[in-house]
Amino acid sequence: MIKSRSKLVRGILMTAIALLLVPPSFAADPYRHAKEPIGTVREIYDGTLFPDVQVNTFRNIDRLFPTRTVKHGTKVTPLPASDKQLQNFRFEADGNVYDLYDFLSLNRVSGMIVLKDDKVVFEKYFLGNDDSTRWMSMSVVKSITATLVGMAIKDGYIASIDDPVTKYLHELQGTAYDGVTVKHLLQMASGVDWNETYTDPASDRRAMLEAQIAQQPGGILKVMGALGQAAEPGTRWNYSTGETQVVGALVAAATGEHVADYLSRKLWVPAGMEADANWWLESPDGLEIGGSGLSAVLRDYARFGLFLLHDGQIEGKPTLPDGWVQEASSMQVIDGEKVEYGYMLWPLDHGAYAAIGIFGQFVVVDPAHNMVVAMWGAQPKPVGKEAVNEYAFFNALAKAVD
Repeated sequence: MIKSRSKLVRGILMTAIALLLVPPSFAADPYRHAKEPIGTVREIYDGTLFPDVQVNTFRNIDRLFPTRTVKHGTKVTPLPASDKQLQNFRFEADGNVYDLYDFLSLNRVSGMIVLKDDKVVFEKYFLGNDDSTRWMSMSVVKSITATLVGMAIKDGYIASIDDPVTKYLHELQGTAYDGVTVKHLLQMASGVDWNETYTDPASDRRAMLEAQIAQQPGGILKVMGALGQAAEPGTRWNYSTGETQVVGALVAAATGEHVADYLSRKLWVPAGMEADANWWLESPDGLEIGGSGLSAVLRDYARFGLFLLHDGQIEGKPTLPDGWVQEASSMQVIDGEKVEYGYMLWPLDHGAYAAIGIFGQFVVVDPAHNMVVAMWGAQPKPVGKEAVNEYAFFNALAKAVD
């Protein structure tokens, strides 16, 4: 009896010790989508994934490339439910009348959360997703990367937005980036030649993707450094995902930290994100992909929107230079002409603005209506396949939540 009890106690102790030794990533509940069949990264950009595999791939992009974890902290910022929940509404777009259900179905929305006055008025997941699903950001992360530049300026790592990029990225000296400032980069007005066509295998965007697939340290910056000059810095606006890779390299060089670690320290932990995110790397243990490849849960994308809505303040403390969000979300003047682009944010109607990614990814911030929207999409091609005008929907949504 005594011997059997001793064996029982010993067994319990050994089990407890074994559990303590299990790494946290394995001790936690496994990611429930982890074994779903997925496609390739080339198929993503070609738009040649069948609908079910496309959705699986978009919520498993960490299986396509090495990633670095953006760690969250122990304190989570609550997103309480509002007493008033969003009801169905109708709106007109391009001469047709739609309602909420039409938009969600026709635009292949895979998740959407709407916050009004910092409270949740709508939160739904579709296509097999739930609140624990991580979904790709695509170019939404450009806005996050650009925000880190503002934080690095506030922290003193970058002396001025007007500093030359080559002050921090010496490897770009003697390239088309000579004379390009940090501000030019954020405005996408470097003047460096670039073709962004996602579905064209011969485009610069696809050359950047191939460098990413090659997984060679510094490979993407070599692609950027080999580009020609199409215009003088500050005189031509041209959308470029490659430009954001240079911005990410700038953050890493200036801060001396991995970009994911700086994001964790400055935003993911203090802003109370509820889950770890992960971020594509250009090579094992290498540089983050500044313009795409962050994967996070829907509520944390919404918390990023709240951070911007509250002017970059966390618990009443500023984390960005004075006026940064206003400037970053406003139309810029490039060579005397207004451009509908800020510092990697897209200005919308009545002072609203958005972080936007291909296939229908959005974080919309509408200060006039105190509204934030985070939305995932699984449209069939990178661009041009939205069935219902998204901007008409967001304008109507702002009125509906009021």
